[in-house]
Amino acid sequence: MRKVSAFFYFLISLLVIISFSCREDFESIPSTGNLVFSKDTVFLDTVFTNISSSTYEFKVYNNSSSTINIPKIELGSGENSFFRLNVDGLPGKTFQDIQILPRDSIFVFVEVTADIESISNQDVQFLYEDEVVFDTDMNQQKVNLVALIKDAIFLFPQRFQDGSKETLLLGLDEDDNEIRIEGFFLDDENLHMTNEKPYVIYGFAGVPSGKTLHIDPGARLHFHANSGIIVANNGSLRAEGELSLDKELMENEIIFQGDRLEPSFQNTPGQWAAIWLTQGSTNHLFEHVTIKNSTVGILMDFNDGGAEPTLQLRNTQIYNAATVGLLARTGFIDAENLVVNNCGQASVNLSFGGRYNFRHSTIANYWNNSFRQFPALLIENNISTPEGVLLEDLIEANFSNCIIYGSENIEFILNRAEGAEFNFNFENSLIRFNDFNNNFSENPFYDFDDAEFYQENVFNEDPLFFNRNNNNLKIQLDSGASSIGNETTTNLVPFDILGNSRTIPSDAGAYKASEMPEDD
Repeated sequence: MRKVSAFFYFLISLLVIISFSCREDFESIPSTGNLVFSKDTVFLDTVFTNISSSTYEFKVYNNSSSTINIPKIELGSGENSFFRLNVDGLPGKTFQDIQILPRDSIFVFVEVTADIESISNQDVQFLYEDEVVFDTDMNQQKVNLVALIKDAIFLFPQRFQDGSKETLLLGLDEDDNEIRIEGFFLDDENLHMTNEKPYVIYGFAGVPSGKTLHIDPGARLHFHANSGIIVANNGSLRAEGELSLDKELMENEIIFQGDRLEPSFQNTPGQWAAIWLTQGSTNHLFEHVTIKNSTVGILMDFNDGGAEPTLQLRNTQIYNAATVGLLARTGFIDAENLVVNNCGQASVNLSFGGRYNFRHSTIANYWNNSFRQFPALLIENNISTPEGVLLEDLIEANFSNCIIYGSENIEFILNRAEGAEFNFNFENSLIRFNDFNNNFSENPFYDFDDAEFYQENVFNEDPLFFNRNNNNLKIQLDSGASSIGNETTTNLVPFDILGNSRTIPSDAGAYKASEMPEDD
């Protein structure tokens, strides 16, 4: 017992000595206005009204050799501010006695959720500002906070008293159970979307049977995660944008994208679901439209059996789809000046037969977010199901004055199954098909000298895109696609996607070749 007691008193003494030797590290001096900040202004970019921003941060440094005590940190507008703070792990809007150790720092995290009606009489957007105030009186220092708050029209499923949300019926499974997705039908007022305010959509916005969704030039549609548009049997979608005078603002372009407006989300794939044109829907038109950052850009589910195309694509761009940019299952599509790039699987998948015509289109794929096992263009007349392989006639798939290219050696594949028609044709197009292992040499469909399928095409010449990784697929003057187009197709599409008049002989793809600016 005596030895234990002696050791105990020794241990207590040692702890006391250590505590006194470190005592000066825990003593603090008041802040004297000498704090240093990693930013003097925090810009929170643009957010929609009543939607939380991303979290932004800055650091507060104590460069002195003493522990500093900051008696007060608060938002300039106090508890009424729409900004929120987290200071050194503590959430709130006002903080007391925050210490920073010598030669150390703390993080301050900032978020904002603002109601534009409470802060502005403006219709569309408002610059909302506040400040983080450190200390008081003569020692006061500040960091400014700035956010752009945009007004919007919010469309979402109804929430019921039991907590469930409105859904749309897709059909029945093999056990006759209903298949539903979270969504709602657009009412007559919202079947005409204008450019006055952006639209923010939660769930799938449904176009009812027999109705048409009209979208005006300059409209902006933003989709939350797992959201999109679905068009019912006999319904139509008419997105009729116009050529923009300002190529940066794209003021007349119709844009479909996610609801995250921060720069870090500008080209992030998979932020929302898809534009789903279901079986029996009809008379769809996309003109001067950009669709980006979805899971699937457009899903065209079977044609309506009419003599005219079910889907027309004019001067339309589809970028950054997590899976497929344009997926057609027995579709009837007519496209000109279409540009598709950067998709996780195929950029264009003409699946399960159908009828297709592409003129002066650029179908590329330079996806680099993960491994890609599908080509830029995949054409099929069959589909695999749990019950087996189903067949559907590929009545026609024609490509004229097009570019089909990408980062892989093989950028188009013909997946043909016996028992159904498989008709296709490529003419005056630039195609990447570098079969260096001769895997396709015995397949007659890849005999590029066979005039039944191929006429006047160019293979494996660099298209010299301006910036393929940034979805700038304009081509340079000495591109492999320059002056290879045929006159007949060019007469049908005399202007490129930017409104430039094409000359004869024309350039393949959606863009007329031009000199590359030095800053691209």
